[in-house]
Amino acid sequence: MSTSATDGPDTGTAPDADTLALTGERTIPGLAEENYWFRRHEVVYQRLAPRCAGREVLEAGCGEGYGADLIAGVARRVIGLDYDETTVAHVRARYPRVQVMHGNLAELPLPDAAVDVVVNFQVIEHLWDQAQFVAECARVLRPGGLLMVSTPNRITFSPGRDTPINPFHTRELNAKELTELLVDGGFRVDGMHGVFHGPRLADLDARHGGSIIDAQIARAVADAPWPDQLLADVAGIGTADFDLLEAGDRDIDDSLDLVAIAVRP
Repeated sequence: MSTSATDGPDTGTAPDADTLALTGERTIPGLAEENYWFRRHEVVYQRLAPRCAGREVLEAGCGEGYGADLIAGVARRVIGLDYDETTVAHVRARYPRVQVMHGNLAELPLPDAAVDVVVNFQVIEHLWDQAQFVAECARVLRPGGLLMVSTPNRITFSPGRDTPINPFHTRELNAKELTELLVDGGFRVDGMHGVFHGPRLADLDARHGGSIIDAQIARAVADAPWPDQLLADVAGIGTADFDLLEAGDRDIDDSLDLVAIAVRP
């Protein structure tokens, strides 16, 4: 089982020496071809980091570590946990303000009621036993603690399919299924949000045949050079180009990613 975060294509571009390899299983910062996926994930960290202010936080499945480090800027303490030993070594070397641990998300290596917040962004779709993981989150959270989960919306990420398009995913969820998973695990869902393309990304969709996502995937699948305009457009994307909206503000089933905030009673 892997706990690293990703959902973008493997472009095959070689990263810098101090950067983890881009395998298609996680997204990493600093690569022009990967920038769309990186920013789409980073926006959730940025918007939800204030909920971690002054608190003890576990990022379960920290991947490359950029998100745990962002949260460490406001939290009292951040523990980053990942199943991959190479990833753990990378986070330890690159992000010293993150306390990183090696472990399995099905058996979190923390005592009961150890943290105030569990962050799990772009990871739960990789897990074989999602219910067991949610139960573990309830165990390590203090009463009133938060579990914050983001995951690709199955409806838009793997449309019309019973199995995920991404080979690293085991089970993708829609908003109803994610809510049921959290409620069945003993949580109260305090908010369901969706990540959407903002106006500038909508313009880029139109420029690239209706979907800048499909344009990127086509390059990766064909193992072909990127057109200069596509690469420039992808490299120029920022977190401000994405909208994070509450379910009532726009149809949650149209979202790219789901973001749930759940409370441990």
